[in-house]
Amino acid sequence: MTLLRRVLDTLYLIGGIIASVFLMAILSIIVLQMLARWTGHVFAGATDYAGYCMAAASFLAFAYALNHGAHIRVSLFLSALGRHRWWGEVFCFGIGTAVATWFAWYAIRGNHISWRWTELSQGLDATPMWIPQLSMSIGAVLLAIAFWDNLVRLIFTGSHGITTDLVDQSQGE
Repeated sequence: MTLLRRVLDTLYLIGGIIASVFLMAILSIIVLQMLARWTGHVFAGATDYAGYCMAAASFLAFAYALNHGAHIRVSLFLSALGRHRWWGEVFCFGIGTAVATWFAWYAIRGNHISWRWTELSQGLDATPMWIPQLSMSIGAVLLAIAFWDNLVRLIFTGSHGITTDLVDQSQGE
């Protein structure tokens, strides 16, 4: 296994681990909000913080999920292509790569605009929006890297890096 392969796989894994930390943060925020209400207190901005954590958990997990076959793919269509499946996969990864790269570019751009304009959230928390948007930008970049990784690997080796795909596994049995 090459150094680049280990670095990329570690990067995807770190994104997945950080996403799981944000899922635990959502649970913690919800429990703290419940405790605050039961004791007659207010946890201002709890809903907003839980939303930020949900966005972070989602976006940071995208690349890890892609490489573990957790995204909805077009496997049934690809399986029906038979000997032309490789071309279908190149087409699908090409479209996915283009869209993910475009999204990453605009996520970073939007993040920079929020920072430059010192945009604040509209909730009670008044959080600078560039902070929660940062996790979206990082996650979008990780997803674009994962798509590029799989596309290049597919073109040069004939096989992508997605490790499990339940539809494909059942086809071989």
